[in-house]
Amino acid sequence: MTTITFHTEGSRITGFDAVGHSGYAEAGEDIVCAAVTSAVRLIECTFNDVMGLCAAVKVREADASISLRLPGSLGPSAESACQALLTGMMVYLSQLHCEYPDFIEVMEAE
Repeated sequence: MTTITFHTEGSRITGFDAVGHSGYAEAGEDIVCAAVTSAVRLIECTFNDVMGLCAAVKVREADASISLRLPGSLGPSAESACQALLTGMMVYLSQLHCEYPDFIEVMEAE
């Protein structure tokens, strides 16, 4: 199962951890893992390559896991954009959980 934990401080999403393989299908054919990976990479590319936050946003990848953390020092415009993107990702992954509840879990932690 893939578990995505969104970390929050009050109403602010400060980052997420995505851990594990969904187990829906064999590697290379797993549509649930592909959907999660695609969402994570879209967020990472948007923050780092489009918004230019690579010095601020910390991404750590390891085998079957990825973590992303936002700093507390983003300007108002970047903070608003990052929150909108992370909220959209949380909604998307929650909908994916509704479709594949045995293969993906979405949680929040303060």
